[in-house]
Amino acid sequence: MPRDATETRARLIAEAERLFAEQGIWKVRVQDIVAAAGQKNSSALSYHFGSRSGVLDAILREHGEPIDQDRGEVWASLDDDHTPALIEALVQPLTHRLATDSGRCYLRIVAQLSADFSRWDFDPIHVPANLNAILRLLRDRSSATDKAQRDERVLGMIQLMTASLAERARRIEAGDPLATQDHVYAANLVDMLTGIIEAPSRNTAMTAPQRAGR
Repeated sequence: MPRDATETRARLIAEAERLFAEQGIWKVRVQDIVAAAGQKNSSALSYHFGSRSGVLDAILREHGEPIDQDRGEVWASLDDDHTPALIEALVQPLTHRLATDSGRCYLRIVAQLSADFSRWDFDPIHVPANLNAILRLLRDRSSATDKAQRDERVLGMIQLMTASLAERARRIEAGDPLATQDHVYAANLVDMLTGIIEAPSRNTAMTAPQRAGR
């Protein structure tokens, strides 16, 4: 790809990332991204990415692949498959992204995709390998005896993790005071997520109709 095309593509990704984080993925107009990237050709984004979804996929890949590599390295370094270690492998690469503008934008974007989180087990091709492996292990570690409940725990853990990281990223961007230092925040997040997976399960032997009749 020619140099100018490479630079144009990079500017479009950077501005889309910023606008998606600040305004919301589906509120940003394609023409706003093109204008923010300094492109006079209104079809520049369509030419490089095909659509809004195309540039979103490019953003997710640009961050997701190195994050999953980091995740695998953290996991290997911990040499431990207990729940807190598995969650540490999930959390540490993400909390490190709080240190950069681009990383904070990514965290705020991912939290907006919560409607797709439940698909992680049904669409493994599009879920990074280390993430998929850790989520499966965490589901097996859950104290819930019913598979549906174990799935709900993993989903709840993902939702809390992404929402918490996105809010901390937003507060950093806004210059709001933070209640805890970075390492304290990260450790507390691991503890909270571990609690979701390991919390004692109640009434797991009771069927839904039985619970409704109580």
